Amino acid sequence: MDVFDELLRGVRGRGAVFGRSVLCAPWSLRFTDGAYLTLCLPLRGAGWIVPEGGEPLRVEVGEAAVVRGPAPFVFTDDPVDGTGAGRAGGVREVRWDQVRDSGAASGSVPEFDCATVLLAAAYDVQEQLPQRLLRALPPALVVPDEEDCSPLRDYLEAQLGRGRPGDQIVLDRLLDWMLVCTLRDWFDRPEANPPGWYGALGDEVAGPALRAMHDDPAHPWTTAELAGRAGVSRTTLAKRFTELVGDGPVAYLTEWRMTLAADLLTRPELTVAAVARRVGYADAFGFSAAFKRVRGESPSAFRRDALVSGPAEAAAEAAAEAPAEAPAG
Repeated sequence: MDVFDELLRGVRGRGAVFGRSVLCAPWSLRFTDGAYLTLCLPLRGAGWIVPEGGEPLRVEVGEAAVVRGPAPFVFTDDPVDGTGAGRAGGVREVRWDQVRDSGAASGSVPEFDCATVLLAAAYDVQEQLPQRLLRALPPALVVPDEEDCSPLRDYLEAQLGRGRPGDQIVLDRLLDWMLVCTLRDWFDRPEANPPGWYGALGDEVAGPALRAMHDDPAHPWTTAELAGRAGVSRTTLAKRFTELVGDGPVAYLTEWRMTLAADLLTRPELTVAAVARRVGYADAFGFSAAFKRVRGESPSAFRRDALVSGPAEAAAEAAAEAPAEAPAG
């Protein structure tokens, strides 16, 4: 499996559509529900994304914006005055559980008189695998559509409010597609700052070792065996891998296994011993020691926290405590 595919397979919309907002100036929408990611797609017109404490970013038709939570952000027609509650029209709070089609933001103005239509979807990413990639995102980003996706945008808008069986699933999957394409295009842009391992995937020395560990994390990999995959010596692999990724192959493998284990531990049907075997440890004792060394708490404590607070909260806490990914280069 492609590593990018593997890391983003947990990013799925599940009834996450905010809806189609018809916006007549002056307008400001404040998104406040703390989603891990929010995808904003102007179907008509344009606006400004204003992250909390960040610089405004303009987004137009043919572009997609992704905002990383949980901090609130504003989508407005005026980046200077649009976040102030004293302006005409005020600031309207938006939450994912509100009515899907929010109508016009400025009273009863006819829709055809409104310049902007926004489609937005929220993603509460519970798994820690995709967080390895998503933590490298800036607070907000805008990506131009490199291909002509206007037919898909038109289709998305047409699906809203039709009331057909399966509408929500159709919308979720279409928005998933838009989100993943937007993220893929972002990480290919020169201004992106991906983690070191992301850039290393294309390296002729480190890449084969990385892909081998991702394909079979439970295998008892050694530096010599990984070096053989790349056709180089152990010394060459260790040096190149560390330069690009920030850790040696064995240290990276351990951290990768613990990321997988953290997600598996949220499944109550799996014992700690079963999780240990799935990530390459013959017994629970060695696994527990490694997990505590990397994650700062035992597998049992992590599972208990996840069951009490929910997997999303436990994953968010673990992500906040995890060391930052090394940037490429």
